[in-house]
Amino acid sequence: MKKEDFRTKSYWLSSREYAPGRSLSGDIKVDVAIVGGGFTGLSTALHLKKTESNLRVAILESQVIGFGASGRNGGFNMTLFGLTMGLTALRFGRSKAREAHLYMEQAVDLLKDLVAERSIDCDYEHPGFLRAATSQAYKKRIMHEVELAHSLGLEGIEWIDRDAVREQVNSPMYLGAWSEPRCGILNPAKLAWGEKDVVESLGVEVYENTPVLGLERTAGGAVLKTQNGSVSADKVVLATNAWSHLVPQIQWKQAPVWTYIVLTEPLSREQMEPIGWKNRQGIEDARNMVHYYRLTADNRLLMGGRDIGLTYGADMDNDLNPGIFAGLEADVKETFPSLEKVNFTHRWGGPVSITVDMAPAIGYVGDQRIVYSLGCMGHGVSLTHLNGATAADLILEKRTDLTDFFFVNRRTIPWPPEPIRLAAAKAILAGMKFQDRITDQKRL
Repeated sequence: MKKEDFRTKSYWLSSREYAPGRSLSGDIKVDVAIVGGGFTGLSTALHLKKTESNLRVAILESQVIGFGASGRNGGFNMTLFGLTMGLTALRFGRSKAREAHLYMEQAVDLLKDLVAERSIDCDYEHPGFLRAATSQAYKKRIMHEVELAHSLGLEGIEWIDRDAVREQVNSPMYLGAWSEPRCGILNPAKLAWGEKDVVESLGVEVYENTPVLGLERTAGGAVLKTQNGSVSADKVVLATNAWSHLVPQIQWKQAPVWTYIVLTEPLSREQMEPIGWKNRQGIEDARNMVHYYRLTADNRLLMGGRDIGLTYGADMDNDLNPGIFAGLEADVKETFPSLEKVNFTHRWGGPVSITVDMAPAIGYVGDQRIVYSLGCMGHGVSLTHLNGATAADLILEKRTDLTDFFFVNRRTIPWPPEPIRLAAAKAILAGMKFQDRITDQKRL
């Protein structure tokens, strides 16, 4: 994998100075090798060392810490599991939909507490979440989701009507919203780099610009080959998410798709006044091709989503899409007409990990020597942190409440090989976009 200038990959990754650490040179022996230096890998390392402080743990990152989805996402610490609660209930049943939401509540709280306990400087706020209805059809969809949550005995979620939501965030498009207090917003690159400092203080060895070129099982564990050395490990964690299709052992469990983000200049008081947004909630809409948006610490407006990008095979070069960027900029102005003349300063994209059934997966690969975690579905900031704790329990061969969750060691539906995979992904995408287009036309 070629070395890239990480600072160009997102606003977050350029938001403060960061000096990459050492790369691996030579051969080492560890108890646990973690492939991937994003949130999943960092959280796994943290929880391994918290449980067994004498373990020798190494993280191997092909670029820099936070280079992938962990440094390019919208920065939402939220409870959404998969795509929607309704889809989770349809795929796995009502009781498991409840279980999934409770897992995500635990995930949000874990990350919030971690930031506070470790004093991680990542611009963390906990203002709550709105899923805004922008048409009658989407209003019906969201109200159904709220009713489902209540029927499952879940608390802290309510429907608020048109006037109530516009009093909080004023958009002519809003007809009501799902309102939930359990959601934080943050700078994800700062979070990843802060977590790197935490795990290194616990004795974890972090190697950046160290791509893993091969993984072979041995009688005593596994050997990972790198450009300038090797790692012999008793156990391995594949925290590779959207890059997992490049790992032979798990290549058909997920596929990468690209999501895109635009960012405005800092908004003035005059621009913000017609919008309100004094509580600074994170917001999504209810489209299949969801829009997600929020304010940064310096009052820039970030909006992402709208459409996704696909690639063929091992190609991971799809970070820029001028058409989607232009559409997002128009969407910002439609959502908030007072921003008609706003300037956009940053545009970026990045891959997220998608499973066939639109739900996360974590478990063993063959036997208990190798653990994988993937399928964050673009809502992985909180999920990855609790998945790290779950992966740590799996590595330590401990049966816990986390390892007993239904999506741990579940049977995943494999993506087909190319070119069928790309054709299938395009067909699924076309169906989702067609449904959105029909609903949006009715709104207009």
